[in-house]
Amino acid sequence: MDIDLSPEELAFRDEVRAFLAENLPAEVKDGAAASPTVFVEPDIGQRWNAVLNAKGWLAYQWPKEVGGTGWTPTQRYIFEKECALAGAPNLTVLGLKLVAPVIYTFGTPAQKAKYLPKILSGEDYWCQGFSEPGSGSDLASLQCRATLSEDGTHYKLNGSKIWTTHAHWANKMFALVRTDANVKKQAGISFLLVDMNQPGVSVRPLLTLAGDHEVNQVFLEDAIVPVEDRVAEEGDGWKLAKFLLENERGGSCHSPKLEYDLAQIEQAARDEPDGAGGKLADDKDWKRRVAKVRLGIQSLEMIELKILSEIAKGRAPGPQTSLCKLLASNLRQDVDLLAVDLYGPAGLQLDFARPLYGDNAPAPIHSKGAQVASARYLNSRAWTIFGGTNEVQAGIIARTVLGL
Repeated sequence: MDIDLSPEELAFRDEVRAFLAENLPAEVKDGAAASPTVFVEPDIGQRWNAVLNAKGWLAYQWPKEVGGTGWTPTQRYIFEKECALAGAPNLTVLGLKLVAPVIYTFGTPAQKAKYLPKILSGEDYWCQGFSEPGSGSDLASLQCRATLSEDGTHYKLNGSKIWTTHAHWANKMFALVRTDANVKKQAGISFLLVDMNQPGVSVRPLLTLAGDHEVNQVFLEDAIVPVEDRVAEEGDGWKLAKFLLENERGGSCHSPKLEYDLAQIEQAARDEPDGAGGKLADDKDWKRRVAKVRLGIQSLEMIELKILSEIAKGRAPGPQTSLCKLLASNLRQDVDLLAVDLYGPAGLQLDFARPLYGDNAPAPIHSKGAQVASARYLNSRAWTIFGGTNEVQAGIIARTVLGL
């Protein structure tokens, strides 16, 4: 695997760096740094999306024929890495990186024309209706029922979805629902696009240990979905879900963001006392911990680049993405634990006010980094659960990669 960039790719990297230096608003960067959750709030995320959309770079993973950049896998990687190293917020992954690929790969021309432009403009903000109170890791056991009307024009939905990120902001939800209870459980699932702004849809907030309102429970009571908003055929939902989850687990590169956050921690450690008259950055045990995490991040990057190489050859991401998800989840928690330990008692402050950025944000006791450390640590406990638990990923790796 050749990881050296060509002259053309180096020129592209320089173009991205220059754009970020000139166009990434300071308040957006500061807001992202002060957000403890996985997804930044829409006021930050959508503002950054709009900047990239105006440049024509928002749909950087999409094919050109559906409104994307048509970039090569290497260009996409360069873009993600430079955005991460510049401190830019994560993009609105649920619309751009999860449902959009499903729509442009499996959707009808009408679905593509209806939904893709609104994802780019920000008119549609999506949430994901997969997990249910009794169906988390065993997603195929979901029970949210979609019943086809007698005239075949629409489905009526009944059930609930849980841990639904940003459902309180979303006007659309892509959902897995059971359309046939008399076949193998995986075969009876369909993929529907649900309008959240209708009678029969209600959202209840679920506050995390850190006090963040990021996830919700969504209740569906006779909610209506037209048949034309079913993606692919009835019963194809499991196939589409596996496609989507491979993109979620391996469609992005986690290592650059981890690298950026570790660098911020290392920088801050130069000013933090070690309790023995020196600076924490010079403490041997601290340096050993940082080095171990850095090596893990570098190893993850090599795996991500290997997957990138396979994608560049026209191959699907495949089950190797589960390895990326597993490693990235553990490393995310390692990095956030380092941040809490870095600040000592000051890193234990847990301010429940939100947001922690902007004019109305509470003043930090020690520093902005310390203020967000505990909240981010608590939030990152979910990394080893969402998108498939560590145990699920280990099972996939054992079966499909190691052949056990």
